[in-house]
Amino acid sequence: MSASLHVVAPGPAAAPSLCQRVHQLQAEARRLAREHIDMLEANLRQMQHIADEIAQGGEAYPPGVREIARRLSEDSTAKAQTLEAIMARH
Repeated sequence: MSASLHVVAPGPAAAPSLCQRVHQLQAEARRLAREHIDMLEANLRQMQHIADEIAQGGEAYPPGVREIARRLSEDSTAKAQTLEAIMARH
């Protein structure tokens, strides 16, 4: 006599616990925050590039505008580097 075989359908997957859901949401929030910070850094670097062009644009730009652009270029470069250093630690 042989044993009869039964097909067993898989049961519903266990729902994640509340604690697991909290950890998943925290991880997602950190990922999204990182994306946002990367966007900020990229925009700072783009601003630095544009500000450099204006600062070095010669007489086509008024002297006051060139000076502001020069300072913005320096500041945005420093801020982007600071963001990069902070994020490298995390």
